[in-house]
Parts: sequence; structure tokens; C-alpha cells
Amino acid sequence: MQPPRAYTSRQLFGRFWRAYLRPHLPLMLLAFGVMMIEGSTLGLLSYMLEPLFDRVFAPGGSAALIWVGGAILALFLIRAVTSVVGRWLLARVNQASTGAMQADLVRHLLTLDAGFFQDNSPGKLIERVQGDTLAAQGAATLVIGGIGRDLVSLIGLFVVAIMIDPLWTAAALIGAPLLLLPAVVLRRYLHRKAMLTREQSGLRATRLDEIFHGIQAVKLNRMEAYQANRFQRIIDALIQAEVKTALGRATMPALVDVITGLGFFAVLMFGGSEVASGARTTGEFMSFFTAMALTFQPIRRLSDLAGQWQVAEASLERIFELFDTKAGGKRPAESRMRPDAGAPEITFEAVRFAYPDRPVLDGLSFTAEAGKVTALVGSSGAGKSTVFQLIAALIEPQSGRILIGGVDVQDMSLADQRGLMASVSQDAALFDETLLENLLLGQTEVDPARLAEVLDDAGVSSFTATMPLGLSTPAGPRGSALSGGQRQRIAIARALLANAPVLLLDEATSALDTKTEAAVSDALARAQAGRTTLVIAHRLSTVKRADKIIVLDQGRLVEEGTHDVLMARGGFYSQLHQAQLRD
Repeated sequence: MQPPRAYTSRQLFGRFWRAYLRPHLPLMLLAFGVMMIEGSTLGLLSYMLEPLFDRVFAPGGSAALIWVGGAILALFLIRAVTSVVGRWLLARVNQASTGAMQADLVRHLLTLDAGFFQDNSPGKLIERVQGDTLAAQGAATLVIGGIGRDLVSLIGLFVVAIMIDPLWTAAALIGAPLLLLPAVVLRRYLHRKAMLTREQSGLRATRLDEIFHGIQAVKLNRMEAYQANRFQRIIDALIQAEVKTALGRATMPALVDVITGLGFFAVLMFGGSEVASGARTTGEFMSFFTAMALTFQPIRRLSDLAGQWQVAEASLERIFELFDTKAGGKRPAESRMRPDAGAPEITFEAVRFAYPDRPVLDGLSFTAEAGKVTALVGSSGAGKSTVFQLIAALIEPQSGRILIGGVDVQDMSLADQRGLMASVSQDAALFDETLLENLLLGQTEVDPARLAEVLDDAGVSSFTATMPLGLSTPAGPRGSALSGGQRQRIAIARALLANAPVLLLDEATSALDTKTEAAVSDALARAQAGRTTLVIAHRLSTVKRADKIIVLDQGRLVEEGTHDVLMARGGFYSQLHQAQLRD
């Protein structure tokens, strides 16, 4: 994996803008204009208080009552309409940008190799896709709401205040410089707490995923209290981080309240005496005082904007870290070479692979002949599953070469290499969809006669015939509505339907009863005709008919040959076979 790059705050927003906000620029401009109108109404409202007090409330002021009252009513109506329209437009931008980000993130994650998913749990990734994108969702609202509405409101209100008296305005802002240092300190504090909150949210999702997917093991081992206590500790840490984040975000508006209070006090002391002496009118003072009072909420929202951005920035940073994580290897997007049609020969040449904590394959070389059955056997940890993952391009060799049909897999795209494979593993992976959807896996053009043949060969028809909904029966989460044998027969039928030139079988009949195993083994034998088949065998009795048996030990080939040849040799394979017979 390539390490992600670090971003500054400006770079984060720039990337977010280019990828997800700029496509909605017309809507954003419209929302910006609407919210500017909303913001400007506050300045106009405060300005209208001067004629209200000095003309309407003065003797003989009834003539001005209609136009002043009508103007104030119109301002409130305009504010109501623009408020609804602006928020509706922003909601559309937010939802569209968040949806696009989530779709892009999932699309990118699906391109990463198996090693990435070994290091990152499903719960953690779910929180990245859902929680982080939702936390970053308000970025458009921050920009448009903060600049389009609140900043315009402040500008309009200060224009009115300065028009009435610049000295009063200066007095009202006397404490503003005191906010600079707390703002810098709070920004760093909030960023740390926001990152901690997102990390704890990922741990929470991971724990929930493990609890619910492992619920049977939890109950069988009486781990309910243990798992609940582990989850409680995560929740306690998350609550603490959330509370500290909320405290940090609340501190800046609170400081604004203090500074605003000082400003009001200074204006009252300075301007009150002028009104009392007759140098200023009551209308001027009320208009100024209202303008200053109305700045209270915009300033509070703008002061909180920095805190909101820190939360959004922490999530954007985590999101773009994922986008910058690239799969290992340098596979071409389009294959430079492809094997010829038909069953290919598969060759390993001095292939090495190791995980960070242990070596797996140590210069492994062997050939699986075209159109024949090759079995891989060996004790646990010998490297059999790693061989399958390499053939299926789930991981990449660290040295050596893998040839399929004489073509180095490094010259093939991942999609083309995987398109050559159909597999059945001992853990049949089914989705929470209907049985038919689990069989087709997105295929839209399947011959009904071919489908019926596959269902019969894999023994699926025998149990779907007794289901009221037949192939429309939901499989349940991870196929939980089916028995283990039924899940495996669905997986076998799916592999047969794929009709790929290479068939990978990882103990494909392990969950079947003796009668069904015999029937499915016959179906697999028919499916192997004309295909190159590789079989991982834990029960050595299932590979007696293999054309070649590859015996692995600690990532190395120690023996190869047919069952009879290897048994006659009396070596490692024979010892494994005798040990299983004794067991």
C-alpha cells in the first residue's frame, strides 16, 4: 500500500470543492444569492427602526405608519421565503455531494487488494463511508451559510451602524482583538478532539460488526457480559471525546457573548449621554442598538463556523487518506496480453510471498497442467490458501512469476485475470438477496435451460422445490436462512454458471452430507471437463482421482505426483494420509 499524503486545511477544502461541490456550482450560486438576500434583510430591518421611532412615534407621524410598517412586514416576508428556499437548495447540494462521495469511496475501496482488508475491519470501513462523509456533509452549508448569509448580515449591520455613528461602532468593537488568541488555540484543540471522535466512532462500528456477526460464538461461550463491557468502554471514551468537542465549540460563542456585552456597555455609556443631551435622536440610538443586537447571532454562528470546520476537516482528512491509499502492484488498466481461449496452463516460478509477521511461500514453483485437476495438500499454514489468492489476484507475488496460459499475470488487468476464474470455497459467501440473485451475481442474460441444468447438477433444485418462493427465497444475512450444505450448493451452482476456464475448489463439498457429497462430486467432475481445476484438499480422500497432487510444507513444494505414486513413495504425503486415517 502507498502511504497517504498529508493535507493542509486549504488543500482539503480545495480538493473537496473540485471533486464534489463544483459540479453543483449553479445550485450553490443560486443558494448563495438567496442567502445574501436573507442576510441583507437584517441590516435593512435595523435601518427601518430610525424612521419608526423618529417619524411614526413622533407627533403627526401617522402618515408614515403605512409605508414604514409595510416595509418592515415586507422584510420579514422576504426573509421567510429566502430562508426556506436557501436551506432547500443547500440540502440538495449537501445530499448530492455526500452521496457522490460515498459512492466514489466504495468504488475506490473495491479496487484495493486483500491486504488492505486484512488491516482494516469492516466496521471501521463502514464508519469511514457513512460516519465521516456525513460529518463532512455540512461543508457547503458552512461556506454558503457563513459567507452568503451571516457575513452579508454583518456587513449590512455594520454599514448601518457606521452610517449612524462611527465612534459608537468603534466602541462596540473594543473587545474584538481579544478573540484572536483563543480562536487559534481552540482551532487546534477542536481538530485533535474531532479526530479522536472519528477514531472512537470507527472502533464502535467495528465492535458492533464483530458482536452481531459473531453472535453465535458470543452466546455459546457466554460472552454477553464481556462483549457488553468492551462496548461500554468504547462508548465511554466516545462520550468523553464528544463532550470535549462540544465544550470547545461552545467556548468561542461564549467568548463572543462576553465581548459583545462589553461592546454594548461601552455604547450605552458613550451613546446614552448623547441621546440624553439631545445630540442624538432616540430613533438613531435604537437603530444603532438594534443593528448591534442583531449582529449577535451572525457573530455567534461565524465564531462556531471554525469549530464546525474542524469537525468537517477531520472527516475529510480521513476520507482523502482512503482515496490516496492505492493497491500494491502496478497492474495495467487494460491487459497487454491475454491467454488463448480454452483451459490454460498455470505455472508458478520461484514465487515468494510473506505477510509482515510471517513468511508464507518460499520460492514455490509448480505447474498445473491445462484441462487437468491439480490438488494442493499440506498441513495447516503450508500456503495452500495463499496460492489460491495469488491465482485469483487477491494478493500479488513479492517476487517470482505466475503464468496463466503462458502470459505473465503482471501483463493482465485484474479484471481479466479474475474473469478466468470460478471458485467455490469452504465458506460459501452469500449476500442478503434472493437465491436467484446470489446465483446470477448481476448477469442479465442467462439461458433458462442452462440455469435449470446447473441447478440440477449442483443439487439446488432438490431443496428449492420445497420452498414456497423457490429461487425468490431470501438467503438472509450472509446466507443465514440456509443450512451450510444449502449455502455450499448455491456457491457450486454459481461457479458452474460462470463457465470460466479455471475452476478453484477450496474443500467444495466439506459442508455436505455423504449422499449429497457424492452427487455434487459427480457434478463437479462433469464441470471439470475442459477446465483447468485446482483443488485445496484438507481431506486427502477427496483428491485420490486428481491428475496431480502438489504437496506443500512451509511454503515449499516437497512432493508431487498422483495419489498412487505418492503413497508408494512413502514420503510426506503418505504420512499425512496415514495420520488422517488414524484420526
